[in-house]
Amino acid sequence: MLREAMHSSRRSFKEMLNAAIRAGLSKKSTGSKRPPFKIKAKPMGLKEGLDPAALNKIADELEVNAIVAAARRRKRR
Repeated sequence: MLREAMHSSRRSFKEMLNAAIRAGLSKKSTGSKRPPFKIKAKPMGLKEGLDPAALNKIADELEVNAIVAAARRRKRR
């Protein structure tokens, strides 16, 4: 849209971009016509005792273990 406006008004891309930003910022929001976005939570089905917040920590530990194992294999050669 900016490129079309740029060609029709014979202005540079930078000028058109700045004008579009200024026009967008100067408009007052009249409120959203769309209903707010809602997320419906579903159970993850995890086994009891498994902390979903710790899954990244487990993944990091597995990655470190894989790197150490690969380094040991290279050392043996």
